[in-house]
Amino acid sequence: MKWRIAGINFDHFHMGDLLRMVHEHPNAEIVGMADEQPERMVSAQVNFELDGDQVFTDYRECLEQTQPDIVILCPAAARHAEWTEKVAPFGVHILMEKPFASNLEGADRMIAAMKGTGKQLAINWPLAWHPSHAKTWSLIQDGLIGEVEEVHFYDGNRGPLWHGADKIKREPTDEDKDASWFYKASEGGGSLQDYLGYGTTLGTWFHGGKKPVEVMSMWDLDNNSLEVDEHSITVARYKSGISKFETRWGTFTDPWAHQAQPKCGFVIKGSKGTISSGDYDDYVTVQVKECLEGRRVDAPALLPARSNPVEYLINCLENEREIEGPLSVGISRVGQQIVDTAFESAKQKRVLPLTGEG
Repeated sequence: MKWRIAGINFDHFHMGDLLRMVHEHPNAEIVGMADEQPERMVSAQVNFELDGDQVFTDYRECLEQTQPDIVILCPAAARHAEWTEKVAPFGVHILMEKPFASNLEGADRMIAAMKGTGKQLAINWPLAWHPSHAKTWSLIQDGLIGEVEEVHFYDGNRGPLWHGADKIKREPTDEDKDASWFYKASEGGGSLQDYLGYGTTLGTWFHGGKKPVEVMSMWDLDNNSLEVDEHSITVARYKSGISKFETRWGTFTDPWAHQAQPKCGFVIKGSKGTISSGDYDDYVTVQVKECLEGRRVDAPALLPARSNPVEYLINCLENEREIEGPLSVGISRVGQQIVDTAFESAKQKRVLPLTGEG
């Protein structure tokens, strides 16, 4: 069958990337798009050769007239719950672009909205599709480095307005920042809200689903004129040890063009070794007792049906499998718990127990 897919709400420019994945999938087709600001859909309409009757400003008309099987949602973080609640009653599977939500309450509203529909909710974390990180998870599962004790994460880019869909470069102005939801606290903006979920969600995946006991976070909010942060550092204490997650808007270079310093990606320490996994690398570096100097291990391209979120979701649906790993509600919810706790810790400037427990 051809999976009918609609893209609704273009707040996040990743919508263009996700629709391209649909366009290139042999068993999928874009049947419609909807956004309250039609100018935001122009490039996608041209790129994917959509007719005018496939483009809507009312999401309800889009859903009623195009009858999609799957809806891709890319709203501002603070509106993820609202849009899931709007779309879920139409009986569709939902692929939500990261983060899960702007807070745990919103994430739980999303889970509740999908309950009873018989449809799946997947949260897309683009870092999950990097061959290096997939290889890291595979090596951890193989027991190569023993039990995971620490996850170290540093990631970000020059800033969310320095590029658009397909990573096309832009030169943002101060006016662009003033107009963008990325720089509005009420809309879930800021580097912590934008990027910490990557680290905490994939970190939870690497940790085998374990949760930290307490969290402490700090951001640079006091040192700039913005209402959101552009740099944050979060420390999470697990029973196995301490992990660190750092987010940065304002890296010297964008890592997909030229890997930044500090290097964007993960370092995992286990009881028997370590793995360094850089974003966009086609290898990981492993240290074990038999090779203390470290060795490179190839990270081959991901196999078809598991190389991007659209392929993965369709493969799960066609084979009647539940969503697993970072895209799953279970792993993503733990990641959201850590983000929520970090946000409150940064505001209160103190260590806090993990939010949402008990």
